[in-house]
Amino acid sequence: MAKEKNDNNEIVQQQSLAQKWGDPYIWGIYFMLLAISVVESYSASSREIAANGIYMPLIKQLVLLGFGVGIVFFMYRFDYDRPAFLNSMIVGLAVFTLFTLVWVMFFGKAINDAQRAIFLPGFTIMPAEFAKLSVVTLLAYILARCQTGNGVSTNGTILAAIVVGVYGALLIKNGVTNTILLMSISVIMLIIGGIKLKRLALIFGIFIVCGGVFMLLKSNNDNKEENLKSAGQETVLIDANGKEVPVPQNEAQQEAAAPNWGRFGTVMARIDRWRNSEDLIEQEIGGKNQQEMFSRMAIAHGGVLGVGLGHSRECSRLPLAFSDYIFSIILEEGGLVLGLFVLLLYLWLLARAAMIVQRSRRVLPALLIIGMASMITMQALFHMAINVGVFPVSGQPLPLISKGGTSTLVISIAFGVMLSVSRTIANYSNKTDKVETSTLPDGLDAENPSQVLPRHIWS
Repeated sequence: MAKEKNDNNEIVQQQSLAQKWGDPYIWGIYFMLLAISVVESYSASSREIAANGIYMPLIKQLVLLGFGVGIVFFMYRFDYDRPAFLNSMIVGLAVFTLFTLVWVMFFGKAINDAQRAIFLPGFTIMPAEFAKLSVVTLLAYILARCQTGNGVSTNGTILAAIVVGVYGALLIKNGVTNTILLMSISVIMLIIGGIKLKRLALIFGIFIVCGGVFMLLKSNNDNKEENLKSAGQETVLIDANGKEVPVPQNEAQQEAAAPNWGRFGTVMARIDRWRNSEDLIEQEIGGKNQQEMFSRMAIAHGGVLGVGLGHSRECSRLPLAFSDYIFSIILEEGGLVLGLFVLLLYLWLLARAAMIVQRSRRVLPALLIIGMASMITMQALFHMAINVGVFPVSGQPLPLISKGGTSTLVISIAFGVMLSVSRTIANYSNKTDKVETSTLPDGLDAENPSQVLPRHIWS
């Protein structure tokens, strides 16, 4: 009896915390990722330390993460069903994202061989990061509004396909990996939203065929694009200080196509090196393979337990160690143990979101929270797979841990949305967990078919 009473008290306490702050476990995961980010991003910033002093990288990262924390605390306080929240996160975000994606196609700067950035005074916007967030909110809205007794209506399926197709097409110029990641997130959203598998297979079959035809046409036009590039398009790299560095036309850049639609030559070269990565030990380190070589050296150096925080050997040699390859530094310093812990944090976030989905009586909040968690987790898995050689080389930040202003901003918004949804769901339930009492606008109150209402959902 005493044990049952203690369990009930714990459940009541967890419910109370969720009603006030949102899901406490999501908060815990968020702050653990922040702590890892501060330590590992600083440890991977040896080049910036040499240029700007020992404390500057730490101060910059703390300021950036502090800004993100402010966004999370601001957003979690707003109920997800408020018109202002829905309008800003769906309509406003979609307009902003589409505008920046179109703008970067014509006027954007090329970073690391892909035209993907908009430089503003003191800040760089990466539209691809906002595109993932916008697709999640748009699909959640469409799928929630077009629910029928048999899943999603035909009109809803067509609208969802149009959204995914438009964003996917606009993202090709930002890099193939971003497009594949967006498609992966979309598949998860569409499956959870209730689109039938036959329709889903047909949609993505059409996308694959169209994408293949486009790539073939693009490959035949690479020579013209290279001429345009040499005629005046500027390509830059971003150094450890966040400054533009001109890129010499060495062998690595000459093999890459111009930073236009798809960068077919670069993509195929990276895939070819990935397929033949078993013989890396026999290769000389050069401009084409230095990321693979130094990342594998870092992983091998770390072993099971790692060499200790701050004792990385490869952080000064590995390009973009503080962003695209920070997981390699985590494995070097913390070994397999720390790497698995980081992986489990992201998987735990996804599992926790899935549990809250079961708690929701409506489709919209269920799709919002699982979509945000899927976006974060899938991006983390892509980053890790690239670092350990499972996927070909590409640029993908580790959510909330890698340095990057736009990525930190977007992931902070995603955490804010998840906490807002979890808090609102907790407050809209009575003691017997029966109802959500608010009225959603525009027919968004469709019931959640995956609702289970487990007894200890908040424990």
